[in-house]
Amino acid sequence: RGGCGTAAAGEGLAVLRRTLAGYARHPNVAGVVVLGLGCEVNQVDELVAEMGLPATVPLRAATIQGEGGTRGAVSWGVGQVRELLEDLPVTARQPVPAAELVLGLECGGSDAWSGVTANPVLGAASDLLVAAGGTAVLGETPEIHGAEHLLTARAVSPEVAHRLEQRMAWWEAYAGANGTTLDANPSPGNRAGGITTIEEKSLGAVAKGGRSPLTDVVGYAEAVRSRGLVFMDTPGYDPVSVTGMVAGGATVVCFTTGRGSVFGCKPVPSLKLATTSELYTRMPDDMDVDCGRVLDGVPVEELGAELFGRILAVASGERTRSEELGFGDEEFNPWQLGAVL
Repeated sequence: RGGCGTAAAGEGLAVLRRTLAGYARHPNVAGVVVLGLGCEVNQVDELVAEMGLPATVPLRAATIQGEGGTRGAVSWGVGQVRELLEDLPVTARQPVPAAELVLGLECGGSDAWSGVTANPVLGAASDLLVAAGGTAVLGETPEIHGAEHLLTARAVSPEVAHRLEQRMAWWEAYAGANGTTLDANPSPGNRAGGITTIEEKSLGAVAKGGRSPLTDVVGYAEAVRSRGLVFMDTPGYDPVSVTGMVAGGATVVCFTTGRGSVFGCKPVPSLKLATTSELYTRMPDDMDVDCGRVLDGVPVEELGAELFGRILAVASGERTRSEELGFGDEEFNPWQLGAVL
């Protein structure tokens, strides 16, 4: 995933290794098998040395070249997985407080109803989790452009507010260096759904964070250590954004959509929140929650409480639509930054 052509030093390699290490350390991962080519910039030995896995998580590593090529590497990998499965201790579910949950907040395929129904409902559920001592992670920095003041005003300190302002400035420069502006968003699908400007989209996107104080701002795929509402600097592209959140420790994801995104993010369950009842009915195999009921008069707070209960149920083992469909294998997408040489 970009480990061969990236520069030997700098942000690109650091982000890639941080993302891989975050997945390896994730509480839903019981064992790790690392297989590299052998001559890439992201050397397996160096990657493994930086992972910092707990002693309870077994790790096996090799290279394709070292195992004699493709067939040998596949045989080695399959054998390692089988051995790890046999050796893993039998575990049983046990109660833990809701405060241990880290909720990733994502929106994709948004429409004009996103900021009216699904995003505020998710914000209400996020506030309930934060009130219970848990953590919610808001991201997609380009998609809060024009609404960042709503977050900085809730920051627990001037330093936290300044870090968010710094990231916004970085994104404006990044977009400019690549011949575009943050106003180039919304996407064609967003516009077809009724969103006209990035500011309009951003006002709806920020609603996913509810009304809780902003306790921290972290970089892409950095470990989320603060409780409460945390902002992670991620792109707006959904698979890349959620990959960063999962690497940072998100254990459940809620994904709001108005156009009808299909998405999963193994090893973390992803709940899909439809902005309208029409979408929920039209894509029943993909949508988990009908937030269009807000338009029928159901209070946002009532649906937020219902969603919070659903989040707890999923964290307790209830399967989401994306899990039933087997989604998530292809959605691992680290943010590719820096020069590819």
